[in-house]
Amino acid sequence: MYVGTKKMATAGLLVAFSVIMMLLSSVVETSSLFFIGAASFCVGIAVREWGLKLGFAFLVASTGLNFLVAPSKLYCFTLAGMGIYIWLAEWLWEQLAGSEKVKNRMVVLWIGKYFIFNLLYVPTLFLAPRILFTGKINGLSAMLLLFLGQAVFYIYDMAYRYFQAQIWGRFRGKILGK
Repeated sequence: MYVGTKKMATAGLLVAFSVIMMLLSSVVETSSLFFIGAASFCVGIAVREWGLKLGFAFLVASTGLNFLVAPSKLYCFTLAGMGIYIWLAEWLWEQLAGSEKVKNRMVVLWIGKYFIFNLLYVPTLFLAPRILFTGKINGLSAMLLLFLGQAVFYIYDMAYRYFQAQIWGRFRGKILGK
């Protein structure tokens, strides 16, 4: 597969930005989720600019490098989950955009996004709760975290869509020359 020099250089800069965000997430602990989210947005940039295949390659490269460099490996698992979510959400959007059979695409898209998120979140919540919460988890706190996760997911997805439309939309031409 041929990858142009400009694509490779831009992908390298995006990976570097991702690593910087992950390092900042370990330094500024109070904003760690913000920095991890910002790092995961790079996966969406790669998918939208170069397609699903190169976007997946970017996800693997970015996650792998962050596992090597970042001091907090738990944060790297969070980055991997957020990146996988973005990649799958972009895949779902491409599937729905090309389908004439689906009547209400936005409703199906949101149902699919919540399904993808919960496919990643619920097993983490119940099988590896220490990734999400440091205290003891009982039935009530698990249910609270389950519902809180849905709200945080909605905010994360809205922030991602805002980032793609407003922030990346403005810098895209300057960075990529398009």
